[in-house]
Amino acid sequence: MRRLAKIFGSTILGLVAVLLLLSFTGFEPKDCPPTDRSLSCRVPGLWIKGEPVTSPVTDWSFTDRIPEIKIQTQTPFLLPHSVTIWCAVYNGNLYVTSYRGRLWVEDVIRDPHVRLKISDQVFDRTLSVVDDPAEKAAVLQAKGKKYPQWKVPSPSAATVFRVNPA
Repeated sequence: MRRLAKIFGSTILGLVAVLLLLSFTGFEPKDCPPTDRSLSCRVPGLWIKGEPVTSPVTDWSFTDRIPEIKIQTQTPFLLPHSVTIWCAVYNGNLYVTSYRGRLWVEDVIRDPHVRLKISDQVFDRTLSVVDDPAEKAAVLQAKGKKYPQWKVPSPSAATVFRVNPA
């Protein structure tokens, strides 16, 4: 019994040490072009790091020049989950879209507080689900213009989130 307790304690200490190390290094998702479907490009990360931006952003159109951003959500297991995603701007607002069932989408539905990494800047924001069909359709069309290789889904099939100001 004592040996089992030592093994269990050592395992817990090892996991805590690894998590502490990863919290300093970040372990961000890899930067890959959208066409790269390799396993190393599909593996999610943990913490994202960068220059914090705390001021409100009134026009996100600067992201039109940025092909991919990173989003960090909070899992139910108290660990962050970060992935690389596409974004779109409509009427100066920043939007991210996906489908229900993806881990990061379910995390946002449960807890809308996220961290976005755009270039080297990090924005702590909250997301709001867009329910208006007209707004959803316009956002999806804007995303389709930014990413012509992307097949625009119907508004009912997509989950659309608006990034709220700071």
